[in-house]
Amino acid sequence: MSDSIRTAVVTGASRGFGRAIAASLVASGARVIGVARDEQALQDVRVELGERFVPVAADATEEAVAQKVIRVYRPELLVLNAGATPPLAPVHEQTWETFSRNWETDTKQAFVWIGAALREPLPPGSAVIAMSSGAALAGSPLSGGYAGAKSTIRFIRAYAAEESDRAGLGIRFVALLPRLTPATGLGQQAVAGYAARQGIDVETYLAGMAPVLTPEQVGKAVVELADDAGSAAEYLVSGAGLKQIG
Repeated sequence: MSDSIRTAVVTGASRGFGRAIAASLVASGARVIGVARDEQALQDVRVELGERFVPVAADATEEAVAQKVIRVYRPELLVLNAGATPPLAPVHEQTWETFSRNWETDTKQAFVWIGAALREPLPPGSAVIAMSSGAALAGSPLSGGYAGAKSTIRFIRAYAAEESDRAGLGIRFVALLPRLTPATGLGQQAVAGYAARQGIDVETYLAGMAPVLTPEQVGKAVVELADDAGSAAEYLVSGAGLKQIG
């Protein structure tokens, strides 16, 4: 980890990709402020990762939470990973409440934290990594508004990068799009749902996804992007590694 990244904030840090990202950042030498709603799960991460992991039990979609965490901890890196598990059903079996679930969590937390990062602002040389999804490129017909919500995170990132440049803030905004993987709870459900939709077993479906992305690869990708001051703004991460988009 670069010496310029001493403190990182990871939203959704209690499970899945967020937990793996926090572990990779701690291993690289950073202090990680982990934000999630589940206090016990955060404490479990603290036991696993040690004193450089600081748990903050809070709702990452609340503007006051983003503002307070940034002001108190003055991070040089934000990893915006919090999100909801989408209900698996075709569009005609969704309600607007289920269809919009990821907009109200995934997209909202990205909007809230990115806005706070620009207003405070984060110090020059800081980075914001917004977690989107490979679904933003390919769609996700069983996941309601998930793909659209993740795609909008890419737009918000681009808008923020432009505002940072206009104001001379020196903040990098990057989008990371992980491919579908059965290695998280969300991914397990999605893989099972899509396998059933195609009329095949899970093992057969997974064979078509090889190599399978692991949470550890996502954590490694975040550390790499935090250190990379290059001009690329969006990356896809799969079991085959990290790839620039565009």
